[in-house]
Amino acid sequence: MPRPPTPLREQTRSVVRSLLARTAMELFAAKGYDDTTVEEVAAAAGVSRRTLFNYFRAKEDLALSGLSEQGELIAARFAERPADEDPWASLRAAFQVLEEIDTTAERRLEFVTLLFGNESLRAGHAEKQARWQDLLAPLIEPRLPGSDRRALQARAIAAAAITCLQAASEEWVRQGGRVELFDLYDTAVRAIRRPA
Repeated sequence: MPRPPTPLREQTRSVVRSLLARTAMELFAAKGYDDTTVEEVAAAAGVSRRTLFNYFRAKEDLALSGLSEQGELIAARFAERPADEDPWASLRAAFQVLEEIDTTAERRLEFVTLLFGNESLRAGHAEKQARWQDLLAPLIEPRLPGSDRRALQARAIAAAAITCLQAASEEWVRQGGRVELFDLYDTAVRAIRRPA
């Protein structure tokens, strides 16, 4: 059964949020996160400070706005994978949505560098990724062998995969984006899945 269309008001709100976040990221990249004020973002976007806060609770939310949506896209992609596929293979395929985001390699590098270079954003990023774990664990659980600890195992797999992705992203930034992110992710996964 096809999904009902998204109401126009929600579509408009989503477009405005995206434009505000993009404007903020351009300023953060140019001036630095700490040196950019909310007032400057509002002025650059042609809106009032009050309007900006109708869309985002805080300056940090401007920088991290896409992470919640990314988590939902990753979970949806995971759910589309074959039910008998290894959960790790499904997670890797699901994480590929991050490579499909419409941006340049330079802009992606600026964004990830910004995230890992600011303690407040880094903490917010970790919090958002913890929500990814909440989305993914219930999808992983039915793929695991029956056990009274299956929920725990699913959460552990989700958490480990997300941590591997974060470690790979940090290494990708350290190498200036000159290597493939998912080659680094595969290396991280092999390190934790290696038999003792």
